[in-house]
Amino acid sequence: MSRVGKRPIPIPKGVTAVLQEGLVVIKGPKGESRFQVPPPVQAELNAERIQLVADYQHDRDASRLMGTTQAVLRNMITGVSQGFTRKLNLVGVGYRASVQGANMELTLGFSKPVKVALPKGVTAQVEGNTAITLSSHDNVVLGQVAANLRSLRPPEPYQGKGVLYDGEKVRRKAGKTGKKA
Repeated sequence: MSRVGKRPIPIPKGVTAVLQEGLVVIKGPKGESRFQVPPPVQAELNAERIQLVADYQHDRDASRLMGTTQAVLRNMITGVSQGFTRKLNLVGVGYRASVQGANMELTLGFSKPVKVALPKGVTAQVEGNTAITLSSHDNVVLGQVAANLRSLRPPEPYQGKGVLYDGEKVRRKAGKTGKKA
């Protein structure tokens, strides 16, 4: 039985939730999110909370799906009310970033700058040419955009250069040593 899934999800002030045939639509000051509740789980909506119910006796996956659904709905409510942010750092000589509207231009040591189109709902700010702050109401899309940016130049272990998440430590390797006589 899922203990996490049994907990009610509180709906804060300024956020509205609508349930229509298994589709949960959550609107808030930061945006709007939609989620289709999987079939073994049912959602019940009150004025100030969402409660999930599942039949554990006849479906083995109901417990897992209930916990996952609870986590997704809780993240959606947090996203539309407060939003999510991810920070990336560019480490390397000449590495820099700039934002023009919904596009980013990254100089990462390639022969030409890399242009990246940001999806709808994701905004980027660049501080000091090397610190990128991504923000969105959708945690999944935000994490995927951050992972895509990091994959352009992943951190390498010899010099520590690349695109790093904020606070990420690169485990360094010793390079080759000179010929020993």
